[in-house]
Amino acid sequence: MNDPTHHLTKLVNPHLVFRLFKYTVYCLLTYNALLFFQEDFAASAETFGDAVTWRNVVEAYSATIDTSAWIVLLLLFELETAVIPDEALQGKLKWVLSGVRGVCYFFIVYAFYGYCLKYLVFTDLLPFTIADVCSLVGSEVNFVADLDVYPPIDSVACAAMQGQELVRIAGTEIIGTRDAIDAAVKLSIIDMINASTWLVIVVMLEGEVWMQLKGMLTDRLILAGKYVKGILYSILLFCAVYWGFKGDFLDFWDAFLWLVAFVFIEMNIFQWHEEIEEAQQLTHTTEKNQDF
Repeated sequence: MNDPTHHLTKLVNPHLVFRLFKYTVYCLLTYNALLFFQEDFAASAETFGDAVTWRNVVEAYSATIDTSAWIVLLLLFELETAVIPDEALQGKLKWVLSGVRGVCYFFIVYAFYGYCLKYLVFTDLLPFTIADVCSLVGSEVNFVADLDVYPPIDSVACAAMQGQELVRIAGTEIIGTRDAIDAAVKLSIIDMINASTWLVIVVMLEGEVWMQLKGMLTDRLILAGKYVKGILYSILLFCAVYWGFKGDFLDFWDAFLWLVAFVFIEMNIFQWHEEIEEAQQLTHTTEKNQDF
């Protein structure tokens, strides 16, 4: 009797489907980097105008820099844990990968610094008093709609702000209601929590990769790492949910994709460890049989 599921399995390779899904997630993250650049470009034009220099570029393009560096780092983890054979991770290739990794970490830490600066920007406020907010329509004054969105004041915005307590971000022509500023500050705090949590996770992953290459990664260490990273991933999930309710869809969607992407890296490391353990057991069994 023919089994239709058997024929389907032969036609559709589950490993191929899984790999296709994994690399689709990686491509979506790359596309998100472009979307973040568009957001950063629009926001920096209002915040800094033509005054974006190498000194403040990280503050203006923190999300773009952060996401781009993370994508390269993600690909490095993928190469090391699932693509490049262990014996090839030596010599010049090892140094090249280490150099690229070092550059990525520099920009990731730099971007985290940018998130901290953005928090400081939104907490450096000045009182702003005006009799008629609608008199600012058509002027160079913008308002805070979101953490990274500062559109020009129009009739709808001025009507919503009329009669409310207003503040101005120091050094800019951006104003906002106290509620809008408070919401932006909370989002900037979530950015800092998210970025710092990811830094701790990748330090742990780097340690696991290094120990695996040195033959020092044990089942007990992997289990302990799972518990710790489980807490850290829960924090990241909270950040994603917060963005889903209080931020914009792009932040939520990007955070969700990153969680999925690093689940793949965790699976790579686990499978890598299993393969090495099996190879060592096979070698040990062969040597034992030869002794007899």
